[in-house]
Amino acid sequence: MNKKKLPGKELVFQAAMVLLFTLMLISCIYPFYYIFIASISSPDAVKRSMITWYPLEPTLANYVQVFKLNGIMNAFLVSIARTFAGTAVTLFFTSILAYTLTKNELPCRKIFYSIAIVSMYINAGLIPWYLTMRTIGLKDSFLVYILPTAVSAYSMILIKTYMESITGGIEESAMIDGAGYFTIYWRIVMPICKPVLAAIIVFTAVGQWNSWTDNLLLVNNMNLKTLQMTLLEYLNQATNVASMARTGGASAVSGAAISPFTLRMTITMVVTVPILIVYPFMQKYFINGIMIGAVKG
Repeated sequence: MNKKKLPGKELVFQAAMVLLFTLMLISCIYPFYYIFIASISSPDAVKRSMITWYPLEPTLANYVQVFKLNGIMNAFLVSIARTFAGTAVTLFFTSILAYTLTKNELPCRKIFYSIAIVSMYINAGLIPWYLTMRTIGLKDSFLVYILPTAVSAYSMILIKTYMESITGGIEESAMIDGAGYFTIYWRIVMPICKPVLAAIIVFTAVGQWNSWTDNLLLVNNMNLKTLQMTLLEYLNQATNVASMARTGGASAVSGAAISPFTLRMTITMVVTVPILIVYPFMQKYFINGIMIGAVKG
């Protein structure tokens, strides 16, 4: 079977597009790759030569140094607990609100939905938010990481749109069998909504993992510091921390040294990699959920 040859202009266009997108791909991947090879390069070798495409004298000493810094392991556990608990709470309360707003028998349903949408565009500002959090007793409390984000208007819209695509006959059949609203929500609707819920899990987990401003403003307890806040402080003091490591300070590892540059690169990797690991497991559901939530409604 003879293959149809492309016209000259179309062939040039496709080649140009391939080249353009290849360059865009490289420009997106290379910065992260550069940070990675810098983080596993010897600080002394980095001082002598410039890193380009491969690590210089590969070593894990930089990571050993970072994880030996005071408070890192406790902060790591706080961030993990915050991410899991915050994601679970947001998923539950946001999804149950979305399910409630799909019911026509709910009084003032459109008004409640409009209020939720308006909250995406209008807020009182940072100072009223801070005063509210302090007034309700969330200052220096682990709950400050969870309760303020228990409901997400954007996620609610995605979930509600997806739920409205479910055939109404399924719920009617369950009601005939004696199932109540919560039973239908938990045992029928939620399993069907796995694709969009996976997308919400990714969005929420990334937001929880990366958040640090609530820690900065409302948490003074050292035992409740998140990894991002702790590493930000070390990042701002990279020169001092590196000096401590070279002189054998309390945060140093025997026989190892670290430079401010490699410290910054290593901290960036430590903060970024854990949340990147989540995406491959959610990719299939994530794409399906976003597409369906975007097209329907």
